[in-house]
Amino acid sequence: MLQLLRRPVDHDELKRAIKDILVQELDLRGQKADEIGDDSPLFGAGLGLDSLDALQLALAIEERFGVRLPEGEAARPVFASVAALALEIERLRQLFACSEVSAHGRCVLPD
Repeated sequence: MLQLLRRPVDHDELKRAIKDILVQELDLRGQKADEIGDDSPLFGAGLGLDSLDALQLALAIEERFGVRLPEGEAARPVFASVAALALEIERLRQLFACSEVSAHGRCVLPD
């Protein structure tokens, strides 16, 4: 995980990592990461996530990739799909480099 924070991440690698987070963090029973489509909706008819899932997913992504995702209405398009999340993570990582990495390999975000 530390490697993901310190080096640029390939777009496809980033999407795979997001799918792994979805399956592991949200305990999507019977769902495999490689079965989740890049552009499939995460909510509603797609994976069927709810607002609590969105919060859990946001926290996991923020911790893993050292970014702060938007909240409220601004978050809707970001959480539309794996592809949308990947684009936002890439955009944020370009804007704000991780200032420090903790002993546990986590990004320490500036206040």
